[in-house]
Amino acid sequence: MKRTNARTLALLTSMMIVVLLAGCGGNNSPTTNGPSGNTNANAATNEPTEKTTLTLMVGNTGTTLEALKAVATEAEKKLNIAIEYDIKPDGTEGDNLVKTRLATGDMADLLVYNTGSLLKAVNPVDNFLDVTNEPFMADVLDSFKSVVTVDGKVYGAPVGSSSAGAILYNKKVYGELGLTVPRTWDEFMANNEKIKAAGKTAVIASYKDTWTSQLFVLGDYYNVQAKVPNFADNYTNNKAKYATTPEALRSFEKTEEPFKAGYMNKDFLATTYDVALKMLAEGTGVHYPMLTSALDSILQNNPDKINDIGVFPIPSDSADVNGLTVWMPSGMYINKNSKKVEAAKKFVDYFVSKEGQAIFSSKVKAAGPYVIKGIELPDDAYEGVKEMQKYFDEGKTAPALEFVSPVKGPNLENLTVAVGSGITSAQKGAEDYDKDILKQAQQLNLPGW
Repeated sequence: MKRTNARTLALLTSMMIVVLLAGCGGNNSPTTNGPSGNTNANAATNEPTEKTTLTLMVGNTGTTLEALKAVATEAEKKLNIAIEYDIKPDGTEGDNLVKTRLATGDMADLLVYNTGSLLKAVNPVDNFLDVTNEPFMADVLDSFKSVVTVDGKVYGAPVGSSSAGAILYNKKVYGELGLTVPRTWDEFMANNEKIKAAGKTAVIASYKDTWTSQLFVLGDYYNVQAKVPNFADNYTNNKAKYATTPEALRSFEKTEEPFKAGYMNKDFLATTYDVALKMLAEGTGVHYPMLTSALDSILQNNPDKINDIGVFPIPSDSADVNGLTVWMPSGMYINKNSKKVEAAKKFVDYFVSKEGQAIFSSKVKAAGPYVIKGIELPDDAYEGVKEMQKYFDEGKTAPALEFVSPVKGPNLENLTVAVGSGITSAQKGAEDYDKDILKQAQQLNLPGW
């Protein structure tokens, strides 16, 4: 009996050793499931990794929130990272909330916020993660990086598409009249003359909504910076003025000339933005200087006419200078004081990937090309937006002045109404605007003011 037990015990011991050796041998072959080829213990035991929840502060206007939610749903499946939304109001109230949260250390892990001068006002160097060398920024266009760069470091990834300040035009009428897209201001004015002769409004003005009067000035900035590359810096430092810089003064002259030539609708002081878009869609008006975000409104109100609307840059005085003034999308910023920075980087990486951008763009229609290389416009993009793509591909874009300088006078829209109505000359309007910015520049404590 004892001998039998000993043999049995020896056999059992041998079997256990074989099993243990087999188990150890399996651990000698690393898997590629984990980072850098490390063994993924959770995968081996079929246990899911612990879910990480990130907070994201974002506004609630438009379709951006819903598009972000769609991306986050897929990110949760793929990354096991969930997003909890912290909704902020828009406008000044939202800006103040962001500043308060940052000051009190109560900011969300991720923030969708302005780019350009408004970003600089919330001290990104102290508050947001430097993503200059992050791999997910490699394909982001330099034109976008320039509006999220402070002290030589990049702080944000793009959220959504660009838009532009340009001329929206009726392509159907252009075809009927045998017109071609102008590359110079003289060609533009010649087209206006032919349109007027055909009994249509050549340049639509909607000065009832005074903000719409600014586009010949704001949308002309590409042309200004092409001729005067240091204008934004000198303007910010009180070393350049609109009235005394011929290339900048030209923007006010372009506001004045269509009125003087009789190319505008007679009731322009009573015409609203919505009426102007209706005129453009129906072809009773042919040119409308406006932000390309207006394409959304045309789709909503005149969906059968949306493919009749094209886009071209506000022309310069030289065919060699021909590009778009671009309003950049918002940025997504990582709170550098977050305890979940690595998870936040993984989410942003997924968001700007082709897959993430495809999901995002399926929920919100682009008002301009995307600012990430390789992210193409969908087939159902606006015809006008497709026309804009070549300027991005050729690098012929520049951020609007408000993205590269904090100086913008509050009274510009009233001054451009006066100039565009023939009440004030272009020269006087520019001089008045130079005075208008003084108070704001001093409030910002800018050097040289």
